[in-house]
Amino acid sequence: MAAIAVPENTRVFLLDIEGTTTPITFVKDILFPYIRENLEEYLSAHWEEDECKQDVHLLKKQAEEDLRLNKACHVHAVDQTVHTDEEKAIREVVEGVLWQMAADRKSTALKQLQGHMWRAAYMTGKIKGQVYQDVVPAIRRWRHHGLKVYIYSSGSVEAQKLLFGYSVQGDLLDLFDGHFDTNIGAKVESKSYENIAERIGCQPEEIMFLTDVTREAKAAEDAGVSVIMVVRPGNMELTEEERKHYRIITSFSQLELSGNV
Repeated sequence: MAAIAVPENTRVFLLDIEGTTTPITFVKDILFPYIRENLEEYLSAHWEEDECKQDVHLLKKQAEEDLRLNKACHVHAVDQTVHTDEEKAIREVVEGVLWQMAADRKSTALKQLQGHMWRAAYMTGKIKGQVYQDVVPAIRRWRHHGLKVYIYSSGSVEAQKLLFGYSVQGDLLDLFDGHFDTNIGAKVESKSYENIAERIGCQPEEIMFLTDVTREAKAAEDAGVSVIMVVRPGNMELTEEERKHYRIITSFSQLELSGNV
């Protein structure tokens, strides 16, 4: 594909992760299977530690809230202070977590436990974050020209920092000026992008957002943010209408900075 000129008023690049900086398969084929395959062993090893107790407590609260709202729920109410059969209690937590993952739940309780497991895996070298080869050289070039670079992902800020801090290309955290997750707002809501601009200290039109998800692109556009759609292997196919509407790249190297940027 041809080069795309970055608007001269651009001060900030805002980057999605999954399907943009990182193969979409990394989450599906590496991160999630790691949880499923190591969950019971992890809980058994850390069951009496405060952090693990807090994770289980949140899962219990989530289960109680689901029951109160009459939502479908597989998680048993687990109380570590009164359980008499540790293996049974751990098995109940495992079944509940696997059920949430199969249902594609995005509860805080689930994300917190997953984040703690991934942290241990990254720090011991069992997992390394994957980043497309064109990403790092492009970001270094942008920063050399004085632009700021931020990450905005539905994954927690901690998970983002683990991916880039323990990547196959080494520690890349110095490439980024900051990280945003859904605490700033949902990625499909335009207000979130206004909040990000305010937090950064710039106007929405001074931000260029790179994503592979059209609903996120529309929300950003509605906020006045400049948008580039990223097409990578395995990403959702764009419709003909979407291809006509959005500027599209297959590599960060296609973004061409103007002389005034």
